[in-house]
Amino acid sequence: MSAPMASAARGVTRVLILADAPVLRRGLVSMVNETAGMQSVGTPGELRRALTLVETARPDAVVVELGPGRAATLNACRDLRRRYPRVTIVALGTSEDPAVVNEALAAGVRGYLMINTSPTLLGWAILAARAGRTVVDPQIRRVEPSAAPAAKPFTPEVPLTRRESDVLDELIQGQSNRQIGRNLFISEDTVKSHVKAILRKLGARDRAHAVSLVLSSRNPAACTCGSHALAPAEA
Repeated sequence: MSAPMASAARGVTRVLILADAPVLRRGLVSMVNETAGMQSVGTPGELRRALTLVETARPDAVVVELGPGRAATLNACRDLRRRYPRVTIVALGTSEDPAVVNEALAAGVRGYLMINTSPTLLGWAILAARAGRTVVDPQIRRVEPSAAPAAKPFTPEVPLTRRESDVLDELIQGQSNRQIGRNLFISEDTVKSHVKAILRKLGARDRAHAVSLVLSSRNPAACTCGSHALAPAEA
């Protein structure tokens, strides 16, 4: 039985959070609700309540924590995938072991991110996974060496300066212009100038598109359309 995509008409992605620790649940709820076009619709807390809440809340995506009880969580993912095939599952884990990632993907997970992911990357992964793509955290170099071709470094026609590369790394982590300025000890206006130069050199439409281009070059299976606006663009 498939849960209807109740939010399609409204253009809002409904996300269910499944995590053990209350602090993590609250953090994920904030990350989802602060992402443009997304809404948290429940945090069951316990695996046995997850499927029941999926039936009543009818989410578009479920974000699950792969913690110490990974086997039980993956069994729940298999059951969820079987009963509600149109619900996208994105997992947050602590392991970079390709075997763990492959196990999660085999259980029906469509996105695997490290648990310390940024709000931007989480939102992007949910949207990309919903579009039918398999998303793996860029911190994990390769999941299936025998099946996936090696990713070619993303090299713009006009090379980025060292400072522009630093700013781009901060963008990938989902940092705002203000936070980038603090991290790199430069003014916010300088950050804006660097962002404009980065977009021009990469041929990107906006910040989300720039991040998408870089991440998809590191992970060929990831989304490459660059059309997902994850948060209001900064000037």
